[in-house]
Amino acid sequence: MSDCLFCRIVAGEIPATVVRESARTLAFRDVAPQAPVHVLVISRDHHPSIASLLDADESLALELMHEAREVAVAEGIADAGYRLVFNIGDDGGQTVHHVHLHVLGGASLGHVLV
Repeated sequence: MSDCLFCRIVAGEIPATVVRESARTLAFRDVAPQAPVHVLVISRDHHPSIASLLDADESLALELMHEAREVAVAEGIADAGYRLVFNIGDDGGQTVHHVHLHVLGGASLGHVLV
């Protein structure tokens, strides 16, 4: 989708600081981090949200979770703890309608919401 920010990042049209990638996923640093470590894990294929991805490809949804864990390990936050967040729809705070998982950590997060 040419108007989707994350599809344009996947296509290489918009630069991103990539921290991890696989054949079906891409993980990159959030441009407006809400924690010392804030990485987004997305599917390379366009799916509007985790809800629609679960209907289309449950194995890819699980792969996003595995990649998020690997990001936490690589970023050195796995042992201390981290937060994973999916925002779904406008009322859920989703601002880019392409499935993405926030990996947040590097400090005590308390009540931080994304």
